[in-house]
Amino acid sequence: MNVEKKQIDRRCIFPAHRPARLVVLVSGTGSNMKAILDASLDEGYGAHIVAVGSDRNGTKGIEIARQAGIPTFEHQLKDFDSREEWNAAMRDSVREYVPDLVILAGFLKILNEDFLKAFPSRVINTHNALLPSFPGIHGPKDALEYGVKITGATIFLVDPGIDTGAILAQVTCPVRDDDTEESLLERIKEVERKQLVDVVGHMVREGWWQEGRKASFGSIKR
Repeated sequence: MNVEKKQIDRRCIFPAHRPARLVVLVSGTGSNMKAILDASLDEGYGAHIVAVGSDRNGTKGIEIARQAGIPTFEHQLKDFDSREEWNAAMRDSVREYVPDLVILAGFLKILNEDFLKAFPSRVINTHNALLPSFPGIHGPKDALEYGVKITGATIFLVDPGIDTGAILAQVTCPVRDDDTEESLLERIKEVERKQLVDVVGHMVREGWWQEGRKASFGSIKR
């Protein structure tokens, strides 16, 4: 019996601009954003930050961006009549800067499907645990309480769920017997920050792809 082999359409996404245009969304200190900003000073990195947005006013991340001469915008949820209006404002502000990639770097709000449809397969997030284990805002605390010996950080393509998108990359971090939530969080941040800089660089220079639950960057292997 002849069985026709199904051809998989796994198309690589490449930035439309050189260098690639990045919009970064932050909620706090902006340490991950600052790491990308520093990396982008090297022309070989292949990308530059064209805007930084926040869901809070007066964050350190916004201050760092302004000091670097990067355009910024701030939209607090409480200033809108509904979450849908807030999402639309975030979407429109991001779209104004024609990004090749939108990076959620410590951004603590959930963006709805309308936002994500405006930037299909172009929104990435970093999470301080090895997904699908320990999603949500207490990843290091949950990992520590569960008693795992290894945790880490995950970069994924954002979908409408909570930390449920297709995984692009992961990095590990050992859990020590004497770790506190604070000490574990700080060591995860170190590997998380380096991974984010490396992955964004690979994506903008080599392209990226998604096929169902699978996603990666660089050359496509069949």
